[in-house]
Amino acid sequence: MIDFRYHLVSLIAVFLAVALGIVIGTTALNEPILADIENQVADLEQDKRALEDRTQQLQTQLDTADAFEQAVAPALVEGTLAGRRVLLVSTNEEVAPETVEDLTALVTAAGGTVAGSLALRPEFSDPSSEAGLQSYVTGSGRPPGIQLPETDDTGRLVASLMAQVLMIPSSGAAPADGAAVSSVLGGLVALDVLTQTSDSVAPADHAIVLTSGALPGDDAAERNAAVVDLVSALDSAGSGVVVAGDTVSAGENGLVGALRADPALSSTVSTVDNIGTAAGRISTVLALSGEHDGTSGRYGTGEDTQPVPPVPAAAP
Repeated sequence: MIDFRYHLVSLIAVFLAVALGIVIGTTALNEPILADIENQVADLEQDKRALEDRTQQLQTQLDTADAFEQAVAPALVEGTLAGRRVLLVSTNEEVAPETVEDLTALVTAAGGTVAGSLALRPEFSDPSSEAGLQSYVTGSGRPPGIQLPETDDTGRLVASLMAQVLMIPSSGAAPADGAAVSSVLGGLVALDVLTQTSDSVAPADHAIVLTSGALPGDDAAERNAAVVDLVSALDSAGSGVVVAGDTVSAGENGLVGALRADPALSSTVSTVDNIGTAAGRISTVLALSGEHDGTSGRYGTGEDTQPVPPVPAAAP
């Protein structure tokens, strides 16, 4: 007869054997696995250092290229906007003040004059602002001689009013006087839909519309449409418009992307998608010169774009 003590000793012996086997097996397996992991970590650390070095080299090259482009920018654009007046319009608060300042300097270097600068507020394209805007635009307070389109579309009405007082007609007709400009801008400022960011604003031959990022929310397309209406109206009333933004603005729900997606507008309004670089700012000024000659294009780093517009040949 096998007693209980024998069973107990046997079970303990089995468990000890299993535990000992696990320990021995794990130890035997752990050493090569651990060595392999250590080798992989070492390789990854080496790859990381190599990527950091490469990133530093590329950043240095980029900084050098940008510095070179800034240095040659005045020479590249010299005379391309001689005698022309340019309006700067920022479409959102993400447009850096430095961008406006750099473009102002480059327009001046090109022989042009910045006629003024405006910044649209979010309320400009907010559907909740439509009633107040339409009431103002169609009311008796607008300047005499303004002919609005026959439509109930608030975006088109506001865009038409602004374009008629802010742009010098390409037809050669007399532009709006200072009183009309002040009246319209004063009304829109009072409605909190835009801000005048320069001391004065006068009618201009061209407009540069600056944008950044993309609009969030389900009403992004509707809000973009209000700004697209303004771009279209400014282009029709004057001698050409360039819309310049960043890479994100060229994507979905971005203003540059919205314009490029419209075949009619993309053939008449030039777009730039790298305004944050010296090359993008040079492209913006050169594209504006092209607009004066009836040439529109897509410039920057996005799909189906040219790096820069053609540089005009120097006068003999």
